[in-house]
Amino acid sequence: QVQLVESGGGLVQPGGSLRLSCAASGFTFSVYAMSWYRQAPGKERELVATITTASGSTNYADSVKGRFTISRDNAKNTVYLQMNSLKPEDTAVYYCYVRTLSPNTRTWGQGTQVTVSS
Repeated sequence: QVQLVESGGGLVQPGGSLRLSCAASGFTFSVYAMSWYRQAPGKERELVATITTASGSTNYADSVKGRFTISRDNAKNTVYLQMNSLKPEDTAVYYCYVRTLSPNTRTWGQGTQVTVSS
């Protein structure tokens, strides 16, 4: 059973930092790209960042480029999202996501709330 468990969310002041973690299990973590999405109240879920496997290349939404960094530790089956220079508009529930072929599933984590406010 594929499982993703996020942690690390919380309340932070504008300009602050947070690091989110997503612990994965139930599949061969190292061979799949991993993504972070977010959903703000009243808005659609949007892709924040993706990291591939072998090369570890990354892609980011324009709104977070230069402030957020996605990384992975294949030995720990964990993907991270380092968020710096946080803004109130970054407030959202952040979700970890993976599309696997074996098993054939699309899996979301339960989400972790990030609130940026003074």
